[in-house]
Order: sequence, then structure tokens, then C-alpha cells
Amino acid sequence: MHEKYKNEVSVMLMKQLGLKNVMQVPRLKKIVINSCVNEAVRNPKVMTLAADELTTITGQKSVVTKAKKAISNFKLREGMAIGTMVTLRKDKMWSFLERLIHLSLPRVRDFRGLSPKGFDGRGNYNMGVKEQIIFPEVDYDRVESVRGMNITICTTGKSDNEGRALLEALGLPFRKK
Repeated sequence: MHEKYKNEVSVMLMKQLGLKNVMQVPRLKKIVINSCVNEAVRNPKVMTLAADELTTITGQKSVVTKAKKAISNFKLREGMAIGTMVTLRKDKMWSFLERLIHLSLPRVRDFRGLSPKGFDGRGNYNMGVKEQIIFPEVDYDRVESVRGMNITICTTGKSDNEGRALLEALGLPFRKK
């Protein structure tokens, strides 16, 4: 997929966006996958399962994130483990994006395309996945509970139009408005 970006997509984006220099073409910086585990407040052992699943999906060791504030209504204390995250760069980022586009997203039930409203104004895209079982790396028989995750794709695009043009050229299936 990285070769496709270098050979085809960057040339196409230069023409499409009217850029004069190859260095102005938007490119991917990183992909951050984040999963919050609500049950971890009652049962801390669930965190290890969630971290292992995220490690299996991405191929990179996940980091456990901790609560910044104490919220008494949720029985949450400051410093409690509450989620896991992975930041992918370079080759692992490209391989994850390819698996996401070609294998995982087609496995989503009632999938009609990604929402075009997930851009943040600076060319980065956020999307949510409701089930981790859409990834082929996850063994369906070993899953105890279905968890969702947030996927953030960070680009060097200066606007939403540049970021969207890059992601569409790479093959992300956006829903028509």
C-alpha cells in the first residue's frame, strides 16, 4: 500500500489539489487505536484480555491508559487502568490500514460506508468500530465480551478537503452525503 501511495496516489493528489511540490502532498503520519474498557473498574483482569486483543490486531504491544480524574459515580479512582491504546507508524501503519480497508470494514454488519463527518478540521479522521471481531486476527471463540474501539488516522493535510482526498485515494470507502 505504501508503494501505491508513492507511485500513484501522490501524483494524482498533486494534480487534484493543484500542488507544485511533492512535499506539499498530504501523507499519513500515524494511526492511533484506542479502546476503553468499562468493566475494568470492577474486574482488573479484563484489562489484560483487552490489551492482548489490541496487540493481536495491530501487531504491536499496546499500552494501558490510566484514569486522569476520579469520578465517584462510576466508582473510578485516579490512576486506575481503564483502557488500552496503540500508536502505529511507518510499515505497521500501512499494513494495518490495508487490512482495515480490504478485510475488516467489509465484515461490518450493515456497512454503507464511513461517515464523512469524522474529520477534525485539520485533515485528521476519527472513526469508531463497535466490535473487535471484525478483524480477522481475533479468534472468535476466545472473545469473552465484544468491545469497540476508536481509530484516529492522522495526516499532514492542512484541511479536511486534503485529508479526505488522501484517504479516498488510498481506498477508504466514504458514504455519499
